[in-house]
Amino acid sequence: MSDQIQFIVEKLNQEPFRKNYNLITFDSLESVQLLQLLSDVLGEIDPKHAVDIREELPEQTAKRMLGLLGILKYKPPGSISDLSAFRQGLVTGSKPVIHPVLHWLLQRTNELKKRAYLARFLVKLEVPAEFLQDDTVADVNKQYEELMEAFKNLHKECEQLKTSGLSTAEIRRDISAMEEEKDQLVKRVERLKKRVETVQNHQRMLEIARQLRLEKEREESLTQQKQEQKNQLFRAEQRLQRAQLQLKEMHHAVVDSKPESLMKKLEEEINFNSYLVTEKMPRELESKKNSAFYLQKVVAEPAMSQSDLNVLEIKISEVNAEINQLVEKRMMKYEPIESKFSMYRQQASIISRKKEAKAEELQAAKEEMSSSERQMLQKTDQAHKLEDSEVPKGDEFKQYVNKLQSKNTLYKKKRLEIAEITAEYGILQRTEELLKQRHEALQQQLQAIEDKKGISGYSYTQEELERVSAVKSEIDEMKGRTLDNMSEMVKNLNAMVAEKKSNLAPVIKELRQLRQKCQELTQECDEKKIQYDSCAAGLESNRSALEQEVKGLLEERAQEESNYHYINCMKRNLEIQLQRAKEEVKAYISPDPQERRKAIREQYTRMILEQENLGKKLREKQKVVRESHGPNMKQMKMWQDFEQLMECKRECFLRQQNQTAIGQVIQEGGKDRLVL
Repeated sequence: MSDQIQFIVEKLNQEPFRKNYNLITFDSLESVQLLQLLSDVLGEIDPKHAVDIREELPEQTAKRMLGLLGILKYKPPGSISDLSAFRQGLVTGSKPVIHPVLHWLLQRTNELKKRAYLARFLVKLEVPAEFLQDDTVADVNKQYEELMEAFKNLHKECEQLKTSGLSTAEIRRDISAMEEEKDQLVKRVERLKKRVETVQNHQRMLEIARQLRLEKEREESLTQQKQEQKNQLFRAEQRLQRAQLQLKEMHHAVVDSKPESLMKKLEEEINFNSYLVTEKMPRELESKKNSAFYLQKVVAEPAMSQSDLNVLEIKISEVNAEINQLVEKRMMKYEPIESKFSMYRQQASIISRKKEAKAEELQAAKEEMSSSERQMLQKTDQAHKLEDSEVPKGDEFKQYVNKLQSKNTLYKKKRLEIAEITAEYGILQRTEELLKQRHEALQQQLQAIEDKKGISGYSYTQEELERVSAVKSEIDEMKGRTLDNMSEMVKNLNAMVAEKKSNLAPVIKELRQLRQKCQELTQECDEKKIQYDSCAAGLESNRSALEQEVKGLLEERAQEESNYHYINCMKRNLEIQLQRAKEEVKAYISPDPQERRKAIREQYTRMILEQENLGKKLREKQKVVRESHGPNMKQMKMWQDFEQLMECKRECFLRQQNQTAIGQVIQEGGKDRLVL
């Protein structure tokens, strides 16, 4: 306790509290002063709690402090029964209650500041369910939850950026490097401009380059539009396939259908859908809501340490043991009375589980049937493509050989025709090239005329419209042929389904007998299972009790082993320290100077003397530098002036040489003229 109080006093005397306490003055504080001190510490963690407790009631003070301590996950020492004593001590300002709270808060102030900051935005407000029935309140609550999720994501990104290691020095280096690159680019642009200015018609060339860039951007946009139209065409084909599948299902439902069968089928679908809506879906929705509520509750709570998780696991195991004991007591107490009803309850639960399983199987079967129908459509398309590819046998093979011979003679004739056609193709290709050149010349003339008239691009748009209309007509014809083929396929499939029904009739009769036998065996199995469950419950309770006992003994053994190893390690450390202390004392009191030099004290003494001598030399050197600083600076200034003077003389000399050279050139030119 004294170490705890000393730690509290040290922290309170530091920033930002500066209380100037000692152990005596802190221990002599009254209950009101202790509560005010606790309120000041909480106000440092969360500024909302920086209040004067004399301006509020004691109940409000206790409620405010308990609320913040609960958010900060403070756990008072002791069992759950001591919570009332803790609340009472907090209201009265008891020292045994306030001192541990102050010690816990001052140990982890920065961590608790972060937790309090996050709690302001992540502690969810619980809205009653009856208020959520209002649409406005529900929308506001939804926006509130979305903003909370957005805050979580932003806080995570902020923490990642803080821990990413980006420093201001690196950012400054990057900025300076980018500025250098910018200067280089500016210089390159200026050099290029100077080069371009010397070229003839550079303005026209720049305009042509700009138009080329615009045309490339237009080409990219057109390719993007083309891709989008392809995607739309693909989606339209998918919708067509779904519509064809629905049409097939409707044809299949209409063929060989009677009002009684349709009514029966509708009743079955209504019963199945009503079961899904009234029983299955609400249960699943309720379970999802509960799981989502628990997950939100877990997310809203701050992070838990390993010790908190261990405590929760111990509590869970204790509660499970209590539940097992209560179940055993209940079975022993009410088993003779409710033995008649237990069988019916178990049968009802079994039937409900079977009902749920069959509903899931039915739903899976429907999905499987729809997928198999889609596969059947694909297979029928493939079959139509491959219906002529059959393997010939016997006489058919001879006929096939004769056909091949006739086709061989025909092939030779066609080959000669192909040779003539290729020769003609060369001529036509040359003609096509000439026509293309003439067409390009005409297109250029037409483009020039359109530019003069102000209707550029008119001919290109007209050609595109004609091409699109032709493609649309071809697609419409193809759709008509596809619908005719699908109707014939539906008729064939209906005939095959009727044939399969007649073949399956005797199998269904055998299946009914087997179902009756299965029901009898299922009833016998349920009875045996009831006996097994009752026996297994008793064995499970005994096993859980033994497991708890074994677990407690294992934990006790592990604790004792850890204590043993800790004591051994401490003993070894103390022995090593004692041995080092003995060697140091022996070396220090030894008459041998070599041994005395090995002592740590002598070594540190020598090092101190060396550093003092070094410091003295450095101070002398500093004094010399200070004394010679002024004359040296004056001498450096004189040398700089001398350098400027010599540079000026050099420039004057160079100018004089240039002028004399120019005068000589002029005199020589005059002499040449006189000679001529």
